[in-house]
Amino acid sequence: MPVKEACGLLGIYSSRMDRSIAKTVYYGLFALQHRGQESAGIAVSDLRSIKYHKGLGLVSEVFDEKNLEDLTGKIAVGHVRYSTTGSNSLNNAQPLVVRYHSGELAVVHNGNLINAFEIRQELEKKGFVFHTTTDSEVIAALIAKSGTDLVESAIQLTEKIKGAYSLLIMTKDKLLAVRDPHGFRPLCIGSYNDAYVVASESAALDTIGASFMRDVCPGEIVVFDKSGMSTCNVSVERKSLCIFEFVYFARPDSVIDGVSVYMARWKAGKILSKEHPVDADLVVAVPDSGNVAAIGFSDGTGIPVGMGLIKNRYIGRTFIQPSQRIRNLGVKLKLSVLKELVNGKKIVLVDDSIVRGTTMSQIVNMLKDCGARSVHVRVSSPPVKYSCYFGIDTSSRKELIASSYDIESIRKFVGADSVGYLSIEGLVEAVGMKDRDLCLACFTGNYPLKAPRKGKKYLFEKR
Repeated sequence: MPVKEACGLLGIYSSRMDRSIAKTVYYGLFALQHRGQESAGIAVSDLRSIKYHKGLGLVSEVFDEKNLEDLTGKIAVGHVRYSTTGSNSLNNAQPLVVRYHSGELAVVHNGNLINAFEIRQELEKKGFVFHTTTDSEVIAALIAKSGTDLVESAIQLTEKIKGAYSLLIMTKDKLLAVRDPHGFRPLCIGSYNDAYVVASESAALDTIGASFMRDVCPGEIVVFDKSGMSTCNVSVERKSLCIFEFVYFARPDSVIDGVSVYMARWKAGKILSKEHPVDADLVVAVPDSGNVAAIGFSDGTGIPVGMGLIKNRYIGRTFIQPSQRIRNLGVKLKLSVLKELVNGKKIVLVDDSIVRGTTMSQIVNMLKDCGARSVHVRVSSPPVKYSCYFGIDTSSRKELIASSYDIESIRKFVGADSVGYLSIEGLVEAVGMKDRDLCLACFTGNYPLKAPRKGKKYLFEKR
């Protein structure tokens, strides 16, 4: 599944000065690395000023013992990024730290604003100079230009910006957590010793030993300061949690808005086995995206699940791309087939989704080249037919195979003996939330917010 999510956030507000606060954020960011691999950063306030360090690459590549030791304080925010707006450059790495009339502030953002371009133009006409190409800087600029206190500025911000945003805003003495009125992106609160922790996923809380308290509600602004934790709510619109958090993005050990990601994926696989049964010898997952759904499919059918595909976990973002002459190696650089397991068997190949179809076709061919008698593709989500505008880097609609081809044409394209997708009703049942509380736009085209017109420039740069 070659779609990528925007970012992962983690923030800490401690009741005392903490020399290891940056290290705690560092370990928490490891747990969120799956949400972004392009850049990482941490900013810390010691109640006098904000210090920060950020860079391009994975968390382990950006930080070392020395730059973590230099970041001591009482409040901290961290970020891992995958760009959906703006290029992958150091300027666009977060946290974004800006000076304004009240001092300094740091912003980290997960999501995508659909009216960022218009706001940017408006601010530029008033003389504001932007230093990045991200929509996140628009958020920082709106807060910085406000003449009111931070909480009031955050309320005004939510009235101005449109789209998906989970935010952490840090000043020298406060930390704010903000989730958009639709709740597109997850955000939760935990406690750690004498500190509050805010993270994109509960798995990050588990990693640093924090106890889960609750999710940040859609449309909620949570304030952490010397008085403790307080909250205020802006207007809540239709809740529209992104369904792909359960399909693909979140870690399986996370719980989002009360729903276990693992159980949602397991149920999706089991329901898929009832909707599209098949006579087969072995269930094989596309690692790692199809792992849990494959277990569910196996449990639903009694067909054993096996590790027919082995993933090379040492090909990171810095891997040198092959020359054009050998580019047809494709996924063989990342996946290999366990020939002894698949040879002579009828295979059920389970993945979370099919976007362009090129990767799936290569995997099907690899299995057949290694002796599989047949390969039946089963997908634990409905066909992705529409682009996302709320923080997922999906292809343009013309590149989405399901937007142009029916199931039989997709089957022929990927070379499978059969293809079966989970129904929308089946996926909603697996998640266990009401369909009106989920964003299903990538499957249905019914967007919770008015989608930009075709050709309208709503991003600063093309994806």
